[in-house]
Amino acid sequence: MKPGENEYAQYYKSYVDLISSENIIEVLEKQLNETEEFFKSIDEEKSNYRYAENKWSIKEVLGHLVDSERIFACRALRVSRSDPNQLVTFDENLFIQESNYSSISFKDILDEFILLRKSTIMMFKGMTDEMMLRKGIINGIDITVRAIAYIIAGHTLHHLNVIKERYLN
Repeated sequence: MKPGENEYAQYYKSYVDLISSENIIEVLEKQLNETEEFFKSIDEEKSNYRYAENKWSIKEVLGHLVDSERIFACRALRVSRSDPNQLVTFDENLFIQESNYSSISFKDILDEFILLRKSTIMMFKGMTDEMMLRKGIINGIDITVRAIAYIIAGHTLHHLNVIKERYLN
């Protein structure tokens, strides 16, 4: 079942709204295959393209997807295990600025995304319904594990749409 708007910060609504399915595991699995095929159609040279000055390259967008999924999966794990500590946000621009993605092959970043997504799927598959409904706090706002799963999928879809609209037109 999709998360209700009381399960996440309003900031994430646009990501959650991109996902219409009630079965988030199926969405994550299907999205893995679609994302892999999409990025495989982009060569190393094109992966360095930026549609404007000071914008991330396609390679860096993929790196951002890796960073974000890793962080969101960690949050989901911690909340599912009833970690009482409040979780904090991260500065995605700083993460890209301080990353080495521009020097890593596009294929290697894609391979990392694929392995990470498979791990994320296995983590969510191992959770009970009760665990998926557990709430934690990120930046002072309640969030459920279920909402985090939808945010992961919606965030990926958002960035795939951005690449299609701004980088590949």
